[in-house]
Amino acid sequence: MPLARAGDIDLAYEAGGAGEPLLLIMGLGGTALHWGTPFLDALRARFRVIAYDHRGVGESSPLEGKLSIAQMADDAANLLAALGIERAHVLGISMGGMIAQELAIARADLLATLTIGCSYCGGPGSDLGDFAALQPLFEALQAGDFDRAVRAAWEANIAPPLVDDDAAFAEFVRVGASRPIPPATVIAQLAACRGHDTSDRLGSVTTPTQVLHGTADRIFAPLNGELIASLIPGARFERLEGRGHLFFWEIPDRTAELAGELAA
Repeated sequence: MPLARAGDIDLAYEAGGAGEPLLLIMGLGGTALHWGTPFLDALRARFRVIAYDHRGVGESSPLEGKLSIAQMADDAANLLAALGIERAHVLGISMGGMIAQELAIARADLLATLTIGCSYCGGPGSDLGDFAALQPLFEALQAGDFDRAVRAAWEANIAPPLVDDDAAFAEFVRVGASRPIPPATVIAQLAACRGHDTSDRLGSVTTPTQVLHGTADRIFAPLNGELIASLIPGARFERLEGRGHLFFWEIPDRTAELAGELAA
C-alpha cells in the first residue's frame, strides 16, 4: 500500500475505481482489508474508493501515546488533503462512524455526503453496552487461543445465515491473519470509543446524512443508530432487518447501493 503524509504521520491507503471520491473509515480492530472484496468492488463501480489503515495499524505510523476519536478525525481530514481531495463522500462504520461524526462536525467543507453505520454517539439515550457479545473473544485472547478468538469475533459481528458460511469465515480468517493489529492499538482504540460523545453537537451537522444499522447487531444496539439519526437534522435512518454489526459483509451490494443512492 502507498503511504500519504497526513499531518505529522504516514497513513497507508489504497484507492481504486472511478467517479467521485468516497472515503471509507474502518472500525475498531479493523484494517482496509476488512471492508471485504465484494463490498469494495461494488463501491468501485460508482466511486473512486479510498480505504486506509488508522495510525498504529499495518504500515501506517506506529501509535504513540493516547488516542482519541477527534484525533483520528483529524487524520482522515489530513489524508484527504494529502491526496488533493477537496470534498468526498464519507462512509464510516462502528468506530469509523464515530470518527465520521467528528469529521462532519469539525470539517463540514470536506464532506459531500455522510453514511454512518452500526455506530454510537454517546450522551443520554445511547447504549455503549457491556461488550457481553465480545466476552468469548476476550477470554480466547487471554488464553492465547488465536483460532478461537477469530471465531468468537466472527460470531459477535456476523448474523445468520452468513455466520454459518464456511467460505465466508475462511475469508475473514485470511483477512485478519494478513495484517495483524498490535493489541496496544486495539486497547487504545477501545479507550477512544469509550470517551466518545458527539450527542450535543450532532445538531450542527449540515451534510446530507444516512444512518444504517442492523437489527441483529450484537455490538451496538439499533437504538444507537436511531438516536444518531434523530440528532442530525434531516438524517435518514435505514433499518437493516436481521443484519449484524458487519452488515456490509452480509449484504455488500445493498450497502453499496445505499451509499450510491445518497450520493446521487
